[in-house]
Amino acid sequence: MTLISIIMPYYKKKSFFLESLNSALNQTYKNTEIIIIYDDIDLTDLNFVYEAQKLDSRIKVIKNDYNMGAGLSRNLGILHAKGSYLAFLDCDDLWFQDKLENQLNFMKTNKVPFSYTSYYVINYNNETIKKKIAPKKIIFSNLLLNCEIGLSTVMLDIKLIKDDCKFPDLKTKEDFVLWLHISKKTDLYGIDLTLTKWRKLKDSLSSNSFQKLTDGFNVYNKHMKFNYLKSLYFLIILSVNFLIKNIN
Repeated sequence: MTLISIIMPYYKKKSFFLESLNSALNQTYKNTEIIIIYDDIDLTDLNFVYEAQKLDSRIKVIKNDYNMGAGLSRNLGILHAKGSYLAFLDCDDLWFQDKLENQLNFMKTNKVPFSYTSYYVINYNNETIKKKIAPKKIIFSNLLLNCEIGLSTVMLDIKLIKDDCKFPDLKTKEDFVLWLHISKKTDLYGIDLTLTKWRKLKDSLSSNSFQKLTDGFNVYNKHMKFNYLKSLYFLIILSVNFLIKNIN
């Protein structure tokens, strides 16, 4: 039976962590391991996370010696993963119970190494703000202009991860860079089933506009190796598409 490794970086998410963790534990697909990477030099929540580890023998906890950030913490989790497939769950997001089962069946049936799903955007109080529908397929040239892939919806074949194809050291958009690298190797396939709830918080890094613009430029300039003008051009298009999505 195929093992799925679930990667969960933890940084100051005590309010939502147990609900997120339980959404992974309570999946209809049971052959999983859950790797939690504690990425906070403040050890206040560490015992809380270790207590949560006692809930299930499938849970493993790794403590970082310093704050590595979400992307590098996921890379560390991947190094410890024993599964054939990887799934990513941020510690404030939620999965529906049949998320992994549906996704694995889709990927095996269609022989695809990367998939993502539709998802709900929720707020602090678990209230639904909007629904994001997964495009049927995304290729590299389309992804450069607009990223419609929710990190916590993704499942991929671990063979896609290589030394030159992993999460970069960015504060935001680290997932975008990885999806771009993977989309050079294979098309990315969407499942129009709403299987995830992605939590939008006002104080999160993903809500910091300046940080997102800086990292967005680095996506193209540093990681895609585009020149300054080309990087700025794609950043403008990405930003406009982001604004259009959030107005609708």
